[in-house]
Amino acid sequence: MSFFRKLFCFRYEIVSTGGTAAALETAGIPVTKVEEVTCFPEMLDGRLKTIHPYIHGGILARRDFQHHMADLSEHGIGTFDVVVVNLYPFYDKVSSGEGVEADEGIQNIDIGGPTMFRGAGKNHEDVLVAVDPQDYPNLIEFLRGKLDDQKFRGKLAWKAFQYSATFDSAVSEWLWKQNGGGKFPPSLTLPLSLKSTLRYGENPHQKASFYVDTSLSEVNAGGIARAIQHHGEEMSYNNYLDADAAWNCVSEFKDPTCVVVKHINPCGVASRDDILEAYRLAVKADPVSAFGGVVVFNVEVDEVLAKEIQEFQSPTDGESHMFYEIVVAPKYSPKGLEALRGGSKNLRILEAKKHEKGKLSFRQIGGGWLVQESDDLTPQDIQFNVMSKKSPPENELNDVEFAWLCVKHVKSNAIVIAKNKCMLGMGGGQPNRLESLRIALRKAGKEVKGAALASDAFFPFAWKDAVEEACQSGIGVIAEPGGSIRDQDAIDCCNKYGVSLVFTEVRHFRH
Repeated sequence: MSFFRKLFCFRYEIVSTGGTAAALETAGIPVTKVEEVTCFPEMLDGRLKTIHPYIHGGILARRDFQHHMADLSEHGIGTFDVVVVNLYPFYDKVSSGEGVEADEGIQNIDIGGPTMFRGAGKNHEDVLVAVDPQDYPNLIEFLRGKLDDQKFRGKLAWKAFQYSATFDSAVSEWLWKQNGGGKFPPSLTLPLSLKSTLRYGENPHQKASFYVDTSLSEVNAGGIARAIQHHGEEMSYNNYLDADAAWNCVSEFKDPTCVVVKHINPCGVASRDDILEAYRLAVKADPVSAFGGVVVFNVEVDEVLAKEIQEFQSPTDGESHMFYEIVVAPKYSPKGLEALRGGSKNLRILEAKKHEKGKLSFRQIGGGWLVQESDDLTPQDIQFNVMSKKSPPENELNDVEFAWLCVKHVKSNAIVIAKNKCMLGMGGGQPNRLESLRIALRKAGKEVKGAALASDAFFPFAWKDAVEEACQSGIGVIAEPGGSIRDQDAIDCCNKYGVSLVFTEVRHFRH
């Protein structure tokens, strides 16, 4: 109320609608009700209050146009110099998660408020407009003549139209879903809110910022964008990318799991009932890559696990302690959080909720956006069809399902080798599948015997190529989508070496 007291002290006459007018009167601030200006009562359950020439004429009239001022004089219309508006809480209502009835949502679509501040924004050279309470102090300083900003009026006008666009975007999204709209509407607006200005982008010479998607579909959907940072340096552009990749990967697993990510690719994944063992195995998969990476868990980090993260020595030399940029988990015990904080002042500690499935995935190209459904399929959603003479025993089938779940998170062309719910090696981002296989085999080493191999796409060649090299290395079972004109070659090759081959009929390209 102090803002309105100051306006009154500046000798402004305050005109307001019912609820706000009553609050001002209760606070002892003189106020003129809208109906006293319009000479017309509020009607239609409050839907019609301010939409009247006596209101909008006074907002829209240009003071430097004599004929505008003559029109106002002829009809007895006064001018407005400041317009302050707060809209109905439509966004909060429909995003509350409490299940808002359609009629309640409709009643919270504001019409009069946006009409007024859009008019004031259009005529901002003569009318100041405020839609954000954070602007009230600067507005008072401007009225006092103590704010030297020639573009202040224009900035307030920009904010008003941006506010209108965000409000309309939420209404549009809600109405589309209310009326059975599909996943891909003919027109789409993404409301983004600036969360932070980053030190730089992917590289130091690139400026960058981080925006949160405030779409109704995302506001309560979890994910890294809404993670709580408990400790450490501010997140960087690459930190967000790596944390997001790691969190999306670990969220796929039902068993207690640890995932280590470096440059968006999971370099270590392990599931165990004992999360300490899972952590050690995930690091062991590729300790060189894990150093300086992101480590994430799908279970609570307690004091014991936190101390292990801080004290675990690299399997590479058995001496140096592992170093990470970020730790992410769904929750932390108080002592676990204390232990992590005490180990490093720079370690970024994030608490995140699992990102809901069924979302759209956006990717920008020059002049446009590619939009697709997210790749949410899990092993439980598909069939692993045995194509070889040999059927994989239960342990190998479990391993190949684990590898298949990992490979969807590796950059194409992607190969993952796993055994006993532990990634042994991965190869990704190579222009040809054979090179990805060789990288994965090299990382897996001697443990490759009897392990499972998953490929994100079919093998274009088998003999003297990836399939045969995998069979010769001692792989026990291979999973691939199938669909190549040379699928029979892959089947024949696996039969020759006594290797199980399963087709998933699902490709997992990740570019």
